[in-house]
Amino acid sequence: MTPQSLEGAVRPEGYDYDTHSQLAGPLTEPAGAGYRVQYASLLAREPHRIRAVLLMTLAPLLTGALLVYLIWPTHWVEREGADRWLIGLDVTMLISIGLIELFMVVNVASVAHATLVARDPVPVTPEPGTRVAFLTTYVPGKEPLSMVRATLEGAARITHPGPLDIWLLDEGDDDLAKALCAELGVRHFTRLGVPEWNRTEGVHKARTKHGNYNAWIAMHGGDYDFFASVDTDHVPLPNFLERMMGYFRDPDVAFVVGPQVYGNYHNPVTKAAESQQFLFHALIQRAGNRYRAPMFVGTNNVVRISAIRQIGGLYDSITEDMATGFELHRHRNPRTGVHWRSVYTPDVLAVGEGPASWTDFFTQQMRWSRGTYETLFKQYRKAPFSMPPGRLFSYTMMLVYYPMTAVNWFLGILSCSLFLWFGASGTQVAASVWMMLYSDAAALQIGLYLWNRRHNVSPHEPRGSGGLAGMAMSALSAPIYLKSFGEALLRRPSRFVVTPKGGDASPDRLLTFRIHLGWAALLAVSLVASSVLDHTHAAMRTWAVLAMAISLAPVAVWACTQHAERRARQAPCPAPRPVEGTEPALATSGATAPGSTTGGN
Repeated sequence: MTPQSLEGAVRPEGYDYDTHSQLAGPLTEPAGAGYRVQYASLLAREPHRIRAVLLMTLAPLLTGALLVYLIWPTHWVEREGADRWLIGLDVTMLISIGLIELFMVVNVASVAHATLVARDPVPVTPEPGTRVAFLTTYVPGKEPLSMVRATLEGAARITHPGPLDIWLLDEGDDDLAKALCAELGVRHFTRLGVPEWNRTEGVHKARTKHGNYNAWIAMHGGDYDFFASVDTDHVPLPNFLERMMGYFRDPDVAFVVGPQVYGNYHNPVTKAAESQQFLFHALIQRAGNRYRAPMFVGTNNVVRISAIRQIGGLYDSITEDMATGFELHRHRNPRTGVHWRSVYTPDVLAVGEGPASWTDFFTQQMRWSRGTYETLFKQYRKAPFSMPPGRLFSYTMMLVYYPMTAVNWFLGILSCSLFLWFGASGTQVAASVWMMLYSDAAALQIGLYLWNRRHNVSPHEPRGSGGLAGMAMSALSAPIYLKSFGEALLRRPSRFVVTPKGGDASPDRLLTFRIHLGWAALLAVSLVASSVLDHTHAAMRTWAVLAMAISLAPVAVWACTQHAERRARQAPCPAPRPVEGTEPALATSGATAPGSTTGGN
């Protein structure tokens, strides 16, 4: 197996998955009766905690000081005798600047808080005898069967001290899939042709992942205590259940989840996409452990079936995992009266495939953000009356990320355009003081981010790497989040799209980047207009150029990649060196012609 693909193999070679599958520490035996999940603070085990405390304190304080300085009343622009429309634009600028900085304060405070409270669970051995079903789904025509084989073969190697059945949930009742299940000794399930399991909406919605799972739960859920699941493109490690099942000794644990890592790590888009998830999987989810409520992640997990049945099954949403976890965390265990809990383990227990093209990456980000907006609009209003305060705070910090990023992009473009076109200016401050506060706040924010990189759970990123690609991916995703936010506000219908897997990655075209190119064109026209209208200000023009660079970055990366691939295809294959004692003509007779291949995969 090479790192180029997960198809037909268990996992890529060359990465230390064994160590990363035990990041939470060695398995221990639970002490005494009445077991509850125990946790270890990440900050408490750091030898240089003072540095972290200073970063956690100063970063939000200085960012807040910048906010106060910018919107201080004595810095408001006053125009005597100006037209009312220009004064209105000044007020709009002031509000925009204030909101941008306020969102920055919230974001930095959220990271600082997560750094303070992040913790890992103390692993314990699984309880013997529990009945577990291991599930994965298959959509014929959308996912290669070779990938399904790799996942099922990986599942067959999982160890568990109790009954364990492996199931394939086949949306199409495919003959080849059934033959594969028979070959591997895997149980086959399909809901095809059952009207009550293929509805237009609800928990049994047709052509959705949650509908497929809920049909299986309705038919077979009563035969098991738990179900473990991975996405079709995720290959589980043999210790998958060994490292997750022990936490269910706590009767109030509804589900356990692990981090998402991408094995097709040779692809530049995939590398950056995994790096982008660093803060969520290395920090935010660990902070969720503080409130016993990390988010449900559908790529790899174990779920208590009685808990999922209590809420009526997996929730009907484009991101059924987040929505389902949110519902579980609002409800109580009827046996104990305690709110259902969840556990996030940093152990890497499954290796999957990430988006291998910009088209697939943008589609993924669109779906994730749209699902978050749906949870905010449809579910969040119930939370203040049904969630403990700490848990509500934790979820709020997770849910506001996408809308804050989207609105920040819009407000940044708006304020920049208002100045470049009309000369509007909401606040007037000394450039030297602004630069000092801004640079210091930015340095502290980056310092806090880099300090947390030591807690990275990815087995692929080199130790000590700064994660710059991930930060860049977050920045250039903002236009996607804004488009998704607009569609959610307009109540445009959303649909679940299976991310292409394996060699079926969606091809990129110039049209792939139409959203980014649109923003870049608007900024370019605004910069030209500012020169014609003599609306010059170094900071505003610098921001416009930076935003335009962010918009054009994915296009530039794609163009460079295309150019490199064309050159590689056009380069002649080197002729083999003559073997000593043979004629040169005979030594080169088996050389491969440019563009052809030899052998098989």
